[in-house]
Amino acid sequence: MVVNSARELADRYVDFAWYQARGQSDAHEELAARIGHDPEFCAHLARSLPAGNKQQPNLLLAAVRYLDGPYAEHGPRGDAAYRGWREWTLRHWDEVSAVILRRRTQTNEPARCAALLPLLARLPQPLALLEVGASAGLCLHPDRYRYRYDDRPEFGAPDSTAVLSCRTGPGTPVPDRVPEIAWRAGIDLNPLDPADPDDVRWLEALIWPGATDERVRRQRAAIEAVRSAPRPRMARGDLIDALPALAAAAPPGATLIVFHTSVLTYLPLERREEFARLVRSVLQERDRPGHWVSNEHHSVLPWITTPRLAHPLPTTERLLTLALDERPVALTGQHGQSVQWL
Repeated sequence: MVVNSARELADRYVDFAWYQARGQSDAHEELAARIGHDPEFCAHLARSLPAGNKQQPNLLLAAVRYLDGPYAEHGPRGDAAYRGWREWTLRHWDEVSAVILRRRTQTNEPARCAALLPLLARLPQPLALLEVGASAGLCLHPDRYRYRYDDRPEFGAPDSTAVLSCRTGPGTPVPDRVPEIAWRAGIDLNPLDPADPDDVRWLEALIWPGATDERVRRQRAAIEAVRSAPRPRMARGDLIDALPALAAAAPPGATLIVFHTSVLTYLPLERREEFARLVRSVLQERDRPGHWVSNEHHSVLPWITTPRLAHPLPTTERLLTLALDERPVALTGQHGQSVQWL
């Protein structure tokens, strides 16, 4: 989304509060809503930040948290707390804007592996995983974690302390073992290093306050679980420019899986369409069949029509459509909290 006016930017914050943060983070919901109703502060943001992705609410909120700015981990807090946050942010604006311009929204939630696993386990093994928008690459290691679906027995890597819990809807093909991974690689405009303390600090700043303790513990456990693993091949660059060469490097004896979660939403529609054409072409050129696994909000790939669930799980979380080769197969929680088979 490209925003050119303070009014449009205010609407973006209100939408973020209502459609994304509501039910997930009281603090972010309240803070984004108050910013959206603060014309003077929105005018400052519109003047000071480049239009487009640098005006994302999540990026500003994470930048202030990264710099140890004020605000409750568990909102709401009221007018006085907002005034304190606003005053601190303006006083430290040079530092805040520097973080925004240097960093990107790169949430790397390992629990998304739990939502992907029922699909990955059904594909021909071994797998060659290629993640678009890989961040620090934590989702490239589904075989390094443990999984708990509903009240079923836990399974996964024997020594891992990273336990990913996930609720399932009726008919979900819950696996009982992790997939076999023969090769893994990722693409990102700015790949993060899970061994770099500053990159880890940024990853933690991106975790929304509310369920922070649990998600921070899970992320730290995932980082520890992958620390001894060989580093995946990471390509720094644009997803369309980098994809063909990286896909060509995948071993021919493995099933290539090009996958992504909540990544294409940052591209304009024409770039998403270009990416879709490229993925189809790359997969068709392989001797062994490969697959495209997308996990995005239904509005991001509008040609993928998501049917209604007959018996949906009660939830307030924002759901994504999990699709295999542009065919919807499940709805998932945006942070891997649930998977509901279609």
